[in-house]
Amino acid sequence: MKFLHLALTSLAVLVTLWPDGARAQQELVFIGSGKKNIEAFRFNLESGALTKIGLAAEIQHPSFLSISPNHKFLYAISEGGSEATSSISAYALDAAAGKLTFLNKQPAGGAGPCYVEVDPSGKTALIANYGSGSFAAFPLGENGEVQPISAFIQDQGSSVNRARQQGPHGHCLVAGPGGHFVFGCDLGLDKVMIFKFSPDKGKLVANEPAFAQLKPGAGPRHIAFHPDAKWAYVINEMGSTITAFGFDGSAGTLGEIQTISTLPEGFSGQSTCAEVAVHPLGKFVYGSNRGDDSIAVFACDAASGRLTFIERVPTGGKTPRQFEIDPTGRYLLAGNQDSNTVAVFRIDTATGRLQPTGSKVESDNPMCVRCLMTP
Repeated sequence: MKFLHLALTSLAVLVTLWPDGARAQQELVFIGSGKKNIEAFRFNLESGALTKIGLAAEIQHPSFLSISPNHKFLYAISEGGSEATSSISAYALDAAAGKLTFLNKQPAGGAGPCYVEVDPSGKTALIANYGSGSFAAFPLGENGEVQPISAFIQDQGSSVNRARQQGPHGHCLVAGPGGHFVFGCDLGLDKVMIFKFSPDKGKLVANEPAFAQLKPGAGPRHIAFHPDAKWAYVINEMGSTITAFGFDGSAGTLGEIQTISTLPEGFSGQSTCAEVAVHPLGKFVYGSNRGDDSIAVFACDAASGRLTFIERVPTGGKTPRQFEIDPTGRYLLAGNQDSNTVAVFRIDTATGRLQPTGSKVESDNPMCVRCLMTP
């Protein structure tokens, strides 16, 4: 019901706030770089233009960000090369000024953290450690501070690609609809790990079954759930595909429905997938290609969850590692990591198609984009 509510809320925003584009609002946008800072921007929802505010916080390698459900705090992981240099940091968020105030940090529990998400209750931060192939949970205090680690899962095993799958590589840890299960994509194992989750205690316990299997060599990276809580979509980094799953919310299980390519037919270059997102209205799914440097757009069938290809749009830069659909569902912001730009696209909410707005800002090695609606 929470996911359905979010979809209906987004629809109401689209219909009531912007019937003719006359009532412009702004969003606050934070961009984490692969180097040493988090930058803040204002985003004009009428023009689609990004305007830089400035440096919001200095932090080493903030490669992924998450904003708390109450919009008071932001959490960033530092993607250190070793366990000793890897951490999660908490910030108080001043939306009016576009500033972040450091609160505290904790060790990430593993090497090379690459993903952080605050669960829907706002009580727990979930982390995936790529380098060491592990997942971790951290309770969050009412003051926003990160508490010591409360759950740690070390994956074991390997898969068919000897160059990239000699061991586990956790790539995301996402709370599913309802918040009773969390799902960890492990690129090294070709599995989506499934855990029972208790946000009040910050505990993770293996579900039964404990995982959903992907095609050998697929390399699952991220998972996104449909607003109606019936479907889930996993983007496979190495296979350049998206796998659609049916989701059983009572059992926490995933059943494969379809796997579809994100690349042009006959593509022979080097490319890997990165981000996947479901539009707030549930009608479209988007996935990014690094190499082809594009966003693949798919229609989502409401009855079956199956995807149908619509178009593939260049991101106007190199290596779109991550992108964000803004809370209204009207824009997509793509971070082009290797060309140091963030490009803005307008979403046709009837067709799902993307149209460049012409707005593109410079950002040093952008790796994560996060939007927050402001009055």
